[in-house]
Amino acid sequence: MISTPFPFAVFHLTSSMPIFEFSNLLPIAQAGGAGGGLGQFLPIILLFVGMWFLIIAPQRKRQKAHDKMLSELQTGDEVVTSGGVYGTITNVKDDRFVVRIADNTKIELGKGFVSTKVAAKNAE
Repeated sequence: MISTPFPFAVFHLTSSMPIFEFSNLLPIAQAGGAGGGLGQFLPIILLFVGMWFLIIAPQRKRQKAHDKMLSELQTGDEVVTSGGVYGTITNVKDDRFVVRIADNTKIELGKGFVSTKVAAKNAE
């Protein structure tokens, strides 16, 4: 009897036994269409659409609202900077605001650094 050098081998080759055909173990090719095209990319497309509605679209909406708020700011409006400093706009320039943050203290602030407009307090 001829045995293989591997201890886990199941088949032993002898002259009286037929040779085992390994081609029986190989998967048989499936007959049918390739299934390619849009079907392969559908999960990726759905993932992108989901990201669009959950992340990108709301962020664009917030950015448009912020840009609108910046364009409507005028002298006398109270604002909060992105650093948390409260102040009152004293002058509006093309690319920045002059903001009074204390008595006799004014700073020039880039328009992108204005975070929000403070709601006006109602006189009671």
